[in-house]
Amino acid sequence: MANQIRSLGSEEEDEVEKLEADVNQMAQKILEFRTTLPSRIKNALSSDLVAQRPVAPTTHINCQEAPTQSGKEPSPVEQDQDTAEKAQLLKQKISNNFSTMPVLIERMKRCISRFESLESCNGSIHPSFKRKRKG
Repeated sequence: MANQIRSLGSEEEDEVEKLEADVNQMAQKILEFRTTLPSRIKNALSSDLVAQRPVAPTTHINCQEAPTQSGKEPSPVEQDQDTAEKAQLLKQKISNNFSTMPVLIERMKRCISRFESLESCNGSIHPSFKRKRKG
């Protein structure tokens, strides 16, 4: 009977040691993520912003070379109006992008400050994530 109690006690101790090792391993992973995640998110965000940036045309397309749908070439007046409309549309897009920049910058600053506050935790585990021992 005493051997049985000792074996149960040693099994529980082994289980507790295994759980403590798991907790320590998770704490190390969390610490690693806290140190690397801000830079990874920053890089991902910047690459997403670069990917969403409209591509500026590298070559100038001559409107006189492109035939219209009717098969005849557009007149210089039509070309000027088309170019003016495209320029106006481009100006509106640029204006909209500039007007949203302060909002985006403020959001980025808030996110960065939240990341920095997470980094200052120094690997401490919040009590709600600690496992309560059974009695």
